[in-house]
Amino acid sequence: MYHLKLVGIGTGNPKHLTLQAIDALNNVDAILIPTKGAGKDDLAGLRHEICTRILTTQPKIADFALPIRDETTSDYGQKVNDWHDAIAEIWLHTMQATLPQGGTVGFLVWGDPSLYDSTLRIADRLTKTTEITVEVIPGITSIQTLTAGHAIPLNEINGPVTITTGRQIRDNGFPAGSDTAVVMLDGACSFQHLDPTGIHIYWTAYAGMENEIRRSGPLAKVQADIIATRAAARAAHGWCMDIYLLRWAT
Repeated sequence: MYHLKLVGIGTGNPKHLTLQAIDALNNVDAILIPTKGAGKDDLAGLRHEICTRILTTQPKIADFALPIRDETTSDYGQKVNDWHDAIAEIWLHTMQATLPQGGTVGFLVWGDPSLYDSTLRIADRLTKTTEITVEVIPGITSIQTLTAGHAIPLNEINGPVTITTGRQIRDNGFPAGSDTAVVMLDGACSFQHLDPTGIHIYWTAYAGMENEIRRSGPLAKVQADIIATRAAARAAHGWCMDIYLLRWAT
């Protein structure tokens, strides 16, 4: 029997952890930390740093290698489902190897487990085949860190907000019926596909981390700078997680 605690840890700043998250991680038997390989383990390193700073107990710490998603499959949905199946198998193997008699396992989830994160879907796979229960601890999201960094409200007065992805922006444009769009999971600066007239952008990379970068202004004026800044940051770090808010200018 395993009990999974999926703990939202915010966006890279150890101070983002809530008291509830700290308490949860101090009451597990093991913590599993994913790794992505050489040059891509800044996030694993930050997870280890968080454990060092907040743990007053001594749970087992087990790293596990994330499988690589098969990019040769043309069906995006099938590609993601196959990848999640593979991750679920690795989770189970790592849990069984670390706690063969069962126990409570903690996962440090970037941001919040509910927002554009696959952890809950992967856990759901395991609950269907294994005796496992799941508990979720909410965390500060990159959306909150974005708006706090730029000192802006998420919504206009009584205005609708759409949270979407770069793929949706590329395929469908600015979300119809919304004053504000928050765009996540965009590695291609998809705002380039929009007519920038009348749109203001607030862009943040490495939200909440020491190397956080922010840019804002009329999209037509700042998009070239954002594209160049993002490319330079990715070259320097080997990866770049960014998020941005688009809003019709008033």
